[in-house]
Amino acid sequence: MWFLFPRIPLGSWADSLITWIENVFGWLLGLITTVLQGLYNFLFQVFAFPKILVDNGTIADSSIMKAVLILVMILLFAGIAWAAANWKVAVFTVIGFYVIYALGQWENAMSTLAMVVVAVVFALLIAIPLGIWASRSTVVSTVVKPVLDLMQAMPALAYLVPAIVMFSVGIVPGAIATIIFALPPGVRLTELGIRGVDKETVEAGQAFGATSGHILRKIQLPLAMPTIMAGINQVIMLALSMVVLAGMAGSGGLGGEVVGAISRLNVGVGIESGLAVVLLAVYLDRVTGGLGNKTPLERAKRASR
Repeated sequence: MWFLFPRIPLGSWADSLITWIENVFGWLLGLITTVLQGLYNFLFQVFAFPKILVDNGTIADSSIMKAVLILVMILLFAGIAWAAANWKVAVFTVIGFYVIYALGQWENAMSTLAMVVVAVVFALLIAIPLGIWASRSTVVSTVVKPVLDLMQAMPALAYLVPAIVMFSVGIVPGAIATIIFALPPGVRLTELGIRGVDKETVEAGQAFGATSGHILRKIQLPLAMPTIMAGINQVIMLALSMVVLAGMAGSGGLGGEVVGAISRLNVGVGIESGLAVVLLAVYLDRVTGGLGNKTPLERAKRASR
């Protein structure tokens, strides 16, 4: 009965495709590795510079100076939270990041934060232009939607296998898998936000002689910004949710700690690192939510009340 139900060798086709990509685009894979790894290293040195000073022998591992420098970093993160949201989020940031430090997860949390920032930046560099393009072209929207459906329906763990094959283990495959996993809501909500702009407003701009580019920059994007910021928030949350799975690719950080705790059945380490992930997630959610409330449209709504 094999001729009635032939087996589709999709796995073999996928292996052949990955081999072909490695042979033909090896230079591009190397460039991607260099860029992602370099950006991660830079951000990690910025976020965790007390550890860098310890590794360089500038300060002692148990010195008061290290604690002071970490306190300075906590206050900087709190300042960002205050500027983006309000003083309540800033107070939560001080308490939450102190808890992360007290749990001994500071360096792992900064490693995770650096990887999330790298993945989110590249995901948004792809998602926002693609969402704008899809909002302006029905053909592009029709083609992109089933691809996004497939990306969201695919189990997150499945992204790690080809990423590890092409980029080996480490930060890069974890970042690549995170970018692919977190990208869809950024595209969808960017397209939704621009398509949701009042047509009469766009027509008014056209009546005054505004070009297509001016309408996009001056009318559609500002009015769609609350929806786009919601998409950015979702991208960040999905990226952070991918951290634990990325730890299976050797990306380290809190994900590596959770994976190690699972392999050793170490409940204590698993709870500590899991709590650190939650605190980071709440911080990033509140900061991006606060930025969404500071868009021109939201400010105009509050002023009119």
